[in-house]
Amino acid sequence: MEEEKKWEYANHGGNPTTNESKKYAIFIGRYQPYHQGHISLIMQKINKGIPALIMVRDIEPDAKNPFTTEQTVNMIKKFHKAHGHDVEVIIIPDMESVNYGRGVGYEINEYTPPKDIGWISATKIRESIKEGNDDWKKLVDKSIQTDVEKYLSDS
Repeated sequence: MEEEKKWEYANHGGNPTTNESKKYAIFIGRYQPYHQGHISLIMQKINKGIPALIMVRDIEPDAKNPFTTEQTVNMIKKFHKAHGHDVEVIIIPDMESVNYGRGVGYEINEYTPPKDIGWISATKIRESIKEGNDDWKKLVDKSIQTDVEKYLSDS
């Protein structure tokens, strides 16, 4: 199992579950690129034996989001397959907000990253690559570093 970083945790609705029926924990994002901060967050559930459903927002590539949705999905799947994680990855339409009512029957959790990884930024990773600085490599898993560089050079 991956090393687990201790994230602060706050439940905003729903009772914590034992997840005996192996329901999925949902994560929504752009993942531009998928980095150690994203991985650490998702591992909060995977390390507890809870499968993850990673929902990638379908957005048009631009300067802030240089990877296509398909490239992003491929990188995420490649990383988790390489590590044998119970993860599904799907594409969802871009969204305006996440909303819920009371008594929804599932947990609604907010995780705040620990200081040692809270500073990780996909923007800074992209800037580092453009500058030819290899410092970004410690922030992106080796299994997808080649893809990150290739996809950025194609855009």
